[in-house]
Amino acid sequence: MTKLYFALAALLVPLTFYSQTSSKDINVKFTEIPFKIDGILDEPQWNSAETTDSFYQFFPVDTIQAVKQTEIRMLYSATTLYIGIKLFSDGDDYVTPSLKRDYGAGGNDNISLMFDTFNDGTNAFLFGINPFGVRREALISGGGQGTSGFTMSWDVKWQGETKLYEGYYTCEIAIPLTSFKFKQGEQKWRFNSYRFDMQTNEQSTWVRIPQNQRIYNLAFMGDMIFERPLGKSRTPMALIPYVNGIVAKDYEKQTEQNNLKIGGDAKVSIGNGMNLDITVNPDFSNVEVDNVITNLTRFEVSLPEKRQFFIDNSDLFGSFGTEGDYNPFFSRRIGIAQNAQGETIENGIVGGVRLSGKLNENWRLGLMNLQTEKDESNEIASNNNTVLALQKKMFSRSNLSFIFVNRQTFEDYDFLNEADRYNRVVGLDYNLASADNTWTGKFFYHKSFSHGVENRDAAGGINLKYNSRFLNLGLSGNFIGNNFRSDLGFVPRKDILLFNPSAEVIFYPKKGNLNSHGFIARPEFVWRPTLDYQNTDYFIYTGWQAQFKSQEELSLRLFNRYTYLTASFDPTRTKNGTELPGGTGYYYTSGEVEFASDRRKVFSYTLEPGYGEFFNGSRLVLEGQMNLRVQPKMNFSLGFNYNNITLPEPYESGEIWLVSPKIELTFNKSVFWSTLVQYSNQLDNLGFNSRLQWRFAPLSDLFLVYNDNYFVNSFMPRSRSINLKLTYWLNI
Repeated sequence: MTKLYFALAALLVPLTFYSQTSSKDINVKFTEIPFKIDGILDEPQWNSAETTDSFYQFFPVDTIQAVKQTEIRMLYSATTLYIGIKLFSDGDDYVTPSLKRDYGAGGNDNISLMFDTFNDGTNAFLFGINPFGVRREALISGGGQGTSGFTMSWDVKWQGETKLYEGYYTCEIAIPLTSFKFKQGEQKWRFNSYRFDMQTNEQSTWVRIPQNQRIYNLAFMGDMIFERPLGKSRTPMALIPYVNGIVAKDYEKQTEQNNLKIGGDAKVSIGNGMNLDITVNPDFSNVEVDNVITNLTRFEVSLPEKRQFFIDNSDLFGSFGTEGDYNPFFSRRIGIAQNAQGETIENGIVGGVRLSGKLNENWRLGLMNLQTEKDESNEIASNNNTVLALQKKMFSRSNLSFIFVNRQTFEDYDFLNEADRYNRVVGLDYNLASADNTWTGKFFYHKSFSHGVENRDAAGGINLKYNSRFLNLGLSGNFIGNNFRSDLGFVPRKDILLFNPSAEVIFYPKKGNLNSHGFIARPEFVWRPTLDYQNTDYFIYTGWQAQFKSQEELSLRLFNRYTYLTASFDPTRTKNGTELPGGTGYYYTSGEVEFASDRRKVFSYTLEPGYGEFFNGSRLVLEGQMNLRVQPKMNFSLGFNYNNITLPEPYESGEIWLVSPKIELTFNKSVFWSTLVQYSNQLDNLGFNSRLQWRFAPLSDLFLVYNDNYFVNSFMPRSRSINLKLTYWLNI
């Protein structure tokens, strides 16, 4: 099977040989005159800057120039890239969700600028600003092919202001060259920009992008050509100390905590393309809580990483394997552990280092090492956690990547089994991306090493996609051995052989209210090798989906499922409930409808009702999200998920509720207050998280956070805490 994967990869190599030609360019002149960043483009040097030519529509059509045009000028000095933007509009009725930094771009007015500084079509820096001067920044990886490669948790220092006029607004931006990574002596970066204009109901890009691609796809970019070669990147060393005082009480365990924690991070630039991150006594207890998820499956679910230490170049470490079924390194594993009772608890991190970035034009390196504390009272060993990743660019936008993951304890513990002293994973991934992104895919093979395990300890897979304007085809499959083990990875299930083809046909009507619509079919089959390759699961998804010119979306979906339970299972997770028996197969069919309203409106919503068979019973589900915007100061949202599961006696039936109201207040661009309530009777928890944030200096914050949790049935307190946390970003 391994030979087959590499043979297929060899056959597909020629698909990536075609070089990409840039359709546009902009000359960036050198200046020694400083700018006052106030949003007003009144400095005389702006008159000498070259102006970009026309933007093209991306939505509602991708075949004409934008109705409302955008002009971009760029200049640079030895230390700073300056950008001046003029955005024409129908009026001044701009849409913004709030004044808080790092907004989502969809459904509101804004412009984003993407810089591919190594000209590889794979990674880029993104900077965005809206008409009210609210900023955001992000890292784009994987060529911008999917949402997993769009990381908004990244932070960096830069300036940006705006000015509103009748019929247009202007943006003035100054980005220190130290905020980028680039090759010394470089004279060209790849560049593109995309804009959301809610009044004209238009999305537009500088370099034309077809609608079958994502608007931030890095295959479609022009060139920005510098008048003089860029010098050496002089990124200053950044120190980010923190102080966190916490008062907490756990009512279940009858324990109290009064603690003052001090630690910090350091960021050191190594050459023009590498970062060295150092953390000492890190505080990885996020002030922002995770979103609760209703889980009716037999498998673990993953949550996104939000800790700043792991963000830069995170794709180097976390993009191996597959997104849904297997990943050999999942950074959220570090900092948590299971105690003797099998409960997941926090496991302190002593410190760590991380070296990551570009070695040269074709090579990227990632090396991470963190040490966790021992906790003998909970039977948790001290572990050293190491990840090494190496990536080689191949052809236009593809790459070959190597990963080594090692979790190991160097001490002897009476409670530790020999098989748990170490776990290692070694693997190769070939990531395919053609120059125009028509062909994308992945081929991988990984092997794990644990004490006493010598067979069925590998994982591998193939994922190939053809993406055109009217037809999308996919073919994927993977296997995970029964003895495969990745202690620092995400492996929700093992002992599987999975096959998943897909086909989608898309239409673009020339008349009527529909902008596009199409039909999709995506079957998935799972076999269990240790059960003589018995087919234990299949999931056949067929559907129709449509996007309207007024930005509403409608989907109809039909699901045909078969599940063979190898072990007993209760989908309601009722305490001491009667489980569906193992060794039994279930066929069941269901359907659902999803409608998403126009997000430009003050009130918008998404509704997703569904009904059908569920194992040997039935399930009614109603899921949705409502949003009320009182811009620019307040945003109120309400998420809900209701499941009514009816199974024949003696098996458990029940109603499962998840309700999550959230209020966000932005007093100005520096002071924010948010309160999130999460009610889940599946987890028997009612949680309150209220957070006040003051950004008193660039990337420097004071947080006051109140957390309160109650049991749902008795409304008795479960846990309570108050955090006062100060972080300060200091450049040296």
